[in-house]
Amino acid sequence: MVVTKDSIIGDVLDFDAGTAQFFFEIGMHCLGCPASRGESIEAACMVHGTDADALITKINDYLSTK
Repeated sequence: MVVTKDSIIGDVLDFDAGTAQFFFEIGMHCLGCPASRGESIEAACMVHGTDADALITKINDYLSTK
């Protein structure tokens, strides 16, 4: 899986639950909420005031080691 700004958070978590750590790091602690699971990474980062590109890089780097 390659994660992009358009990737849905729930899809990323379903692919690899270990990616949750990166969402927690940016203050996104509501990962079980149905609304957050259906949200794109770009939208979530905008709401949380974080850099989507930095988050995507971390997640893709993590997934590339799998």
